[in-house]
Amino acid sequence: MPFKTFGLSDPLVQGILATGYTAPTEIQSQAIPAAIAGSDLIACAQTGTGKTAAFVLPILDRLSHERGGGKRVVRALILTPTRELAVQIERSIVGYGRFTDLKALAVYGGVNIGSQIQSLRRGVDIVVATPGRLIDHMQRNTIKLSALEVLVLDEADRMLDMGFINDVRRIVGGLPRKRQTMLFSATISPEIKSLASDMLKSPKVIQIGRPRNPIDTITQHIYSVEKPLKMDLLLHMIEEWRMFSVLVFSRTKHGADKISRKLKRAGVVAISIHSGRTQNQRQRALDGFRAGKYQVMVATDIAARGIDVEGISHVINYDVPTHAEDYVHRIGRTGRAEATGDAITFVSSEEQKYLTQVSKFIGRKLKAQKCKGFSYVKSPPPEPKTPTPRSSKPSKKPKPSQRKELPRSKSASGAKKPYHRRRKRSRN
Repeated sequence: MPFKTFGLSDPLVQGILATGYTAPTEIQSQAIPAAIAGSDLIACAQTGTGKTAAFVLPILDRLSHERGGGKRVVRALILTPTRELAVQIERSIVGYGRFTDLKALAVYGGVNIGSQIQSLRRGVDIVVATPGRLIDHMQRNTIKLSALEVLVLDEADRMLDMGFINDVRRIVGGLPRKRQTMLFSATISPEIKSLASDMLKSPKVIQIGRPRNPIDTITQHIYSVEKPLKMDLLLHMIEEWRMFSVLVFSRTKHGADKISRKLKRAGVVAISIHSGRTQNQRQRALDGFRAGKYQVMVATDIAARGIDVEGISHVINYDVPTHAEDYVHRIGRTGRAEATGDAITFVSSEEQKYLTQVSKFIGRKLKAQKCKGFSYVKSPPPEPKTPTPRSSKPSKKPKPSQRKELPRSKSASGAKKPYHRRRKRSRN
């Protein structure tokens, strides 16, 4: 089914085709017609199924038809949990809407708020925002939302996990009641249902795939390996399996930096990304990874939702996530948009309990195995360099003192008096 059959405007269809997409995914096929019809919507689909286009395209179609000649006002608001995801969505809007006259702005923390204020004053049609920074603008009265027509809560489950529930309720409380609201999530928990009941009116519910289950295009591999051997196994796989675009996940920021340093020392071009980096550093890392500058990117869970890079061949869980939901979101970074991908998880004996939690969560038995061709023996540390022996040449005799012996004065008895050097007076 081509996108044209949805009734999208010609400039929008041109923009879709220019990005390289020709046919919609399942979530897009079901969500776009409902959204164009103006219905409130709850859409649940696994990570990597194309949810972003499922709400961006209806928004662009609606606003492009209604665009007048007056000053631009914010008519659509997309709330998202992370800075990276806000930037990704803004890029999607710009890409799909390249042949329309609509303007979008990503609003997030970690950068100077002044440039965002200037852009808002000039006028934008769509704002993609993280909750904290949006509240900053609302408190400063630098954003006007009285003309809002469409609200999207993207990655709603992650926003709840990150503690944004009160911020979201506060933001929604300041929006016009007459609006279209769409909620997109990878999972639908009781908390999500409670949130939806307060904010949506008679929503249409769309469920793609089995809840909590990774998409079928991802092949999952579990390898048992103790912590001291994890780096050796990672290097073995990268070299022997000729991995070219690898995303490695670590539980902590310190762990991500440590993995990245060890990969670099082994000759692998790697970069790390986590909340400890500035926004510019994180964006440069993502852009470099997307452009193929880095073979491996090491990330933490906080950054997982914002990594939308085509062509990731492998996702490797260096650590098993402590929260089972994060497993689904991690491995969903590969196999995106119906492409295939491999997800690999390293499991130590002390991490077996977390693997059991993941198995229960996704409803599938995950059994660890040994990696064929890998020696489960710790590589010996590099031998210390043997100190260079000193030269066996005979040492030279010290040269006699070059100072001439001063003559000694004689006493009245004729004996020589000991010579005393006169001290120089210090000049004040």
